[in-house]
Amino acid sequence: MKKHKEGLYAREYALMLVLLLTAAALSICLGSVNLPLSDTLKSIFALITGGDVSDLGTAPAILSTRLPRAACVALTGAALSLSGAAMQGLLKNPLADGSTLGVSSGASLGAVAAIAFGLSVTSLPFAGTVVAAMVFAFASLLIILFLSYKLDCSLSTHTIILVGVIFSMFASSIISLLITFASGRIKQITFWTMGSLAGSSYENALLLLGAFLVFGGMIFFTARELNAFAVGEDNARTIGVNVKRVKLTVLICVSALIGVCVSIGGTIGFVGLVTPHIMRMITGPNHKRLLPASAMGGATFLLLSDLAARTLLSPLELPIGVVTSLVGAVVFVFVFYRSRRMG
Repeated sequence: MKKHKEGLYAREYALMLVLLLTAAALSICLGSVNLPLSDTLKSIFALITGGDVSDLGTAPAILSTRLPRAACVALTGAALSLSGAAMQGLLKNPLADGSTLGVSSGASLGAVAAIAFGLSVTSLPFAGTVVAAMVFAFASLLIILFLSYKLDCSLSTHTIILVGVIFSMFASSIISLLITFASGRIKQITFWTMGSLAGSSYENALLLLGAFLVFGGMIFFTARELNAFAVGEDNARTIGVNVKRVKLTVLICVSALIGVCVSIGGTIGFVGLVTPHIMRMITGPNHKRLLPASAMGGATFLLLSDLAARTLLSPLELPIGVVTSLVGAVVFVFVFYRSRRMG
């Protein structure tokens, strides 16, 4: 019976991987100008092996524009979905995702402030928006944890959620205030706050990959502890789980992932909320299976959303956050209704 289940999960993971690769191929090949799949494969193979693609006219578009964007979209989707799955497991709240902490709002505030005041960091390979968003994300985490600790020394999930919601409202009001005073940059700020991965570079992809490997890897290693949280914090303490340490580890890792994602792609909602629910229906609640499935599912979902954003009203490009919110809201209502009906 156990071998049968393992074989079943292996087939599910294989199917998810196929869907992810298919979504990536579609994201690279399709757009305002459709590119042949054969050219895409040749260009990627040449990039890996160091071959010559000077005779391939589509290679510059694939290697300099489509490929880095697809990589950034996939990594952002994986990081946001993984963060959502971890937060839902940690807080035992089906409505939780990475933005529940308020870190996403804090990162957005940092990026909007950088855009509004024209901040830039010439000595770094990334723009001032990226640096400001990451700094504000970590600062937001420190503020939220400090206030939560002052209100409740045990850092209960209800206190963290309450403080996170209040902080998000505060950050949103400051963002609105900055938009009012930075009327000359309102178009840039508004588009960024709705999410966009246009103009993504290999440097952005490397930053996302590094953050995912470090902080995402730490979240994967907390799968057993997150399973223990499912039966209650008191029971988790009984079986030897250091509840406070696990909470801080997950919260810091989620904040770091969200800070990097927001700094590069802006505010992209519903990925971390909807995808883990769908994956939980497929793999079950065991976080050892749920976390990797959520990462693959989030990457696939955001790749398809980005493709829709680029092609639905071509040559006009929609903000990716608009697409994820429209699709995510409908999917979440369906998933929530179905889960309630099932018990």
